[in-house]
Amino acid sequence: MASSINESAIKKLKLLFTVVDRAKAEFYLDVISQYHVNCQLTMPGMGTAASELVELLGLNLQKAVIISVVREDLVDTILNMLEDKFATIKNGKGVAFAVPLSSVIGVNMYQYLSDNRMKRGE
Repeated sequence: MASSINESAIKKLKLLFTVVDRAKAEFYLDVISQYHVNCQLTMPGMGTAASELVELLGLNLQKAVIISVVREDLVDTILNMLEDKFATIKNGKGVAFAVPLSSVIGVNMYQYLSDNRMKRGE
């Protein structure tokens, strides 16, 4: 019985922002979703480097901003995984950071966002 109480305990949530090249957005969405992430939003972004610098360095200014709702207890694990992916994947560089999410309206919404829904029959 104690394990079911711990599993349903309230877990704080954070918003994880991940900025990557648009071509890699789908890859990072899939990787992040493996960590009990039920809600992600992707928006187009644009880098701000000067055009001369872009041409000189061959930079890609087409970015994707991925916003994920993540349980606080998983943030460090996800950030470490992203850091590893940024370092090892060809053209997979990016930036990631998390900020606290202060409130969510509704128990069902919280349970969905925290992947803390009761299984049927429990």
